[in-house]
Amino acid sequence: MFYFLLSIFWTIFLIVEVIICIGAFTAVLQERKIWINPKLPSLKPVPGMLKVYLLNVFWMSCCLIGAILTVIEAVITLDWKFQNTRQFAHNQVERRVAQWATKLFIGPVEIRGLENLPSADPGAPAPIYIANHDSQIDLAAVYYLNRPWRWISKSQVMFLPGVGQVMYLSDHVFIDRVKKKNKSKDSSTGARNLYLKSNESVQSGVPMFFFPQGTRRLGERLPFKDGAFKVAQENDSVLIPISIEIPLTAWNSMYPLTKATSPVVLTIHKPIPTKGRDTESLKKESFDVIYSVLPDYTKQS
Repeated sequence: MFYFLLSIFWTIFLIVEVIICIGAFTAVLQERKIWINPKLPSLKPVPGMLKVYLLNVFWMSCCLIGAILTVIEAVITLDWKFQNTRQFAHNQVERRVAQWATKLFIGPVEIRGLENLPSADPGAPAPIYIANHDSQIDLAAVYYLNRPWRWISKSQVMFLPGVGQVMYLSDHVFIDRVKKKNKSKDSSTGARNLYLKSNESVQSGVPMFFFPQGTRRLGERLPFKDGAFKVAQENDSVLIPISIEIPLTAWNSMYPLTKATSPVVLTIHKPIPTKGRDTESLKKESFDVIYSVLPDYTKQS
C-alpha cells in the first residue's frame, strides 16, 4: 500500500513538473515584453531568455517542494488552520528560494540605507513597504531585506504550480480584478478585499509590501496608484520607500559562469510619516524619493 501511494505521489509530482517546464515559457514572454523597449537591451535567446526560463523552473519547482514540506510541518505540529505555518512558508520557503534563485541566476544584491530598515518585529501598526517594479528580478531581490510582509497578488497566481500554493500558505492577499463594464454595487470584491486584508495584516504587526505603479516597467516611470497610500493613511503607518536598481546586464550576462558585472541595488530610504497627509502629496513624495537614485531611461535616446 505504501509503495502504491508513493508511486501515485511521484506520478503527480512529475506531471506538475512538466506543467512547470511548460508554464515557464509564459514567464519568458512576460519578461521579454519589458526589455523590448528600444531604450533597453533586448533579451538575447542565450543567455537572456534561457536564464529567465531556468530561474522560473527553479523557483516554481523549489516552491512546490517547499509547499509540500510546509504541509508536512503543519501536520507534525498539528497546525491544521496554518496559523503558525505562515512563518515557515514565508521565512523558510519563499525567502530562501528567492535568495537562492538570485544567487544562481542574477548575481549579488547590495543593500544601502540599512539604518532605515524597520525591525523584524515592528509592532502595530506595521509599516508599508513600497518600491518601483521593473522586472521579475524585483520579486526575488527584495527577500534579501530579511523581513516579513504580505504581498498583494492577483488571485490567478494561486494556480501557478508551487508558487501559488506557497503564497496561499504564507497567507498573502489575493484580489480579483473586475473589468469596468462588469462593475456593480457588489462587484468591488477585489478592492474591498485588498483594504480589509491589508488593514488586518498591518494591525496584527505584519507589514504589507506594495509595488504602487501596479505593473512591471523598466523603461518607463508609471504614476503610482492609491492603494498603498490609503492603507497607510487608514492605519497611520509609515511608508518605507525602496528603490530597486536592476543592472541592464542582469539577464544577458554569462553569470554565473562569469563574475556578475553589477549587483542589484536596494536603497532603503527614510520612513515617510502619513498621519495628517493627503494621498496625492504622499504619492508625489514617494515617487520622487524612490526614483531619486535610479537611472532615468525615459530621457535616454
